[in-house]
Amino acid sequence: MTIEAKVAAIRRSMAGLKLDAWVVYGSDPHNSEYVCPRWRTRAFISGFTGSAGTVMITPTEALLWVDSRYNIQAAREIEGTQYRLFRYQDPGVPSFFEYLQKNKDRLHRIGTSADCLMKAEFDRLVSEGFEVVPTADFLDEIWEDRPPVPGFAVRALDDAICGESAEKKLERIRASLDGADWLFVSSLDDIAWTLNLRGRDIEYNPVFLSYLLVGKQKAVLFADRCKFTEELYSRLSRFIEIRPYADVRAVLSTLGGSQKVALDFRRTNMLVYGAFPGNTVFLNRTDCTTEMKACKNPTELEGMRQAHVFDGAALVNLLAQTDRQPSGWTEMKLTDALQSERDAFAQSRGPSFGPIAGFAENGAIVHYSATQESSAEITRGLVVLDTGGHWETGMTDVTRTLVFGEPTDDERRDYTLVLKGHLALYRTCFPAGTTGAQLDVLARQFLWNEGLTYNHGTGHGVGFCLCVHEGPQSISPRGTYPLKPGMVISDEPGVYLEGRHGVRIENLFAVVPKFTTEFGDFYGFEFLTLCPYERRLIDTGLLTEEEIKLVDEYHAQVREKLSPVVRPENLDYLNRATRPLKG
Repeated sequence: MTIEAKVAAIRRSMAGLKLDAWVVYGSDPHNSEYVCPRWRTRAFISGFTGSAGTVMITPTEALLWVDSRYNIQAAREIEGTQYRLFRYQDPGVPSFFEYLQKNKDRLHRIGTSADCLMKAEFDRLVSEGFEVVPTADFLDEIWEDRPPVPGFAVRALDDAICGESAEKKLERIRASLDGADWLFVSSLDDIAWTLNLRGRDIEYNPVFLSYLLVGKQKAVLFADRCKFTEELYSRLSRFIEIRPYADVRAVLSTLGGSQKVALDFRRTNMLVYGAFPGNTVFLNRTDCTTEMKACKNPTELEGMRQAHVFDGAALVNLLAQTDRQPSGWTEMKLTDALQSERDAFAQSRGPSFGPIAGFAENGAIVHYSATQESSAEITRGLVVLDTGGHWETGMTDVTRTLVFGEPTDDERRDYTLVLKGHLALYRTCFPAGTTGAQLDVLARQFLWNEGLTYNHGTGHGVGFCLCVHEGPQSISPRGTYPLKPGMVISDEPGVYLEGRHGVRIENLFAVVPKFTTEFGDFYGFEFLTLCPYERRLIDTGLLTEEEIKLVDEYHAQVREKLSPVVRPENLDYLNRATRPLKG
């Protein structure tokens, strides 16, 4: 079925309900960033395969909104279709919501699938005067081979790895109900963290489809029985009731007596929201579990440190290969070789997201993904290598920009400007209460001074053996949540020159206490990632003595921690890659 035929079928369904527009947000009933095949609805209806974007179909238009990460990719993937692309972070381009507001006279009655329409989005549209119609999922009528709801088994993480048992976490949740009778959790990574369980319903994200209801006396997990072994089911049943995933609406409808329910409207879909009794009192707020899991306990942090030692060794083993044999590589050969290096360690649990290796102009596509057909041969130029791994005790996300052949002056300048911003963020200290938005400019300043910039956030939160993107913290213009000790977050400025090359440098770091003065507590960052920077791309003439010292100190730490772990034949490369910049 062609894209044009799919759009035509949606328009026929719209006509039956007299809709002016039907929206596809591309998420799942839990508002997950990445989704299992059943809910890859945006890709099915438009052909665009990125992880973020909004589709709207009207009787005469097919429209797609993407952010700057996907400007180039989206244009390529919808080429030849009737879709019109809105790169909404470009100057003068309206966002999805701005477009609706400007066209309210003809786009008044809006529909979208009720199971993927979040209560917060419903309220926002209604508050602006739109008539919002939660509908059935129109795609069910035309998606003949639509994948089923996944039923993969879940596994338990040992309490010794997590640093806290599920029972203790439930006790903490009950102590944090703060006036509520119940907490209802839709966020899949929150549920996995709370119960020390991991699944594989979503590729790269070790979560499982479920809902969690926690009350003062009991807790209910909505997840299908097939996911649990007899032993695990029996153990969980000692402190939590387990009901089928599909039973959630029926159970919620039985809550009575004007119960106060805390839930996050941003993660609660309209189908589930509508199941609560009419006299329910809702407390709309961020789930307390989201804030709890953001601040890693000492055991989790130490596990993350251990994971980065193995990950760094795998990276160095790969880089040593490319140093010895710089020819014969393609984008996919590079990422496949790195995964093989990771898998050589018994502690490896697979990739934490789809790997990115963008050579030359492909490196300017922020979330580029090579295929067997498109995988470019690597000749002279830059490669943005963005990968990550799941490990027994943590997870990683690291980006290095590699150079094959001799770098140009422009490539060295761009790399060094990005490195300066990367270091400026790392070395800062800040008072308690500081948000990511207040720090974001530190990583951009040197690029701005040269008329360059990047349009993605500087840093995102990272989960513990969970999802590579985790809130509530971030370092970006929209990062309004205070950074707190124990949080793990990325530091990844970059620059992307369409048709030429991209540069990105990414380390993960933990927020740690630094000192206390009469002005209060001050925090800073501890680097977790262990991998050399690319010396051949560093223009030391653009660095200050302090910046050179920071690089040298970091490289000394990388050398010390990785030397016992890398393969013996790669020690010479590690020593050369981490020697002092002026040595």
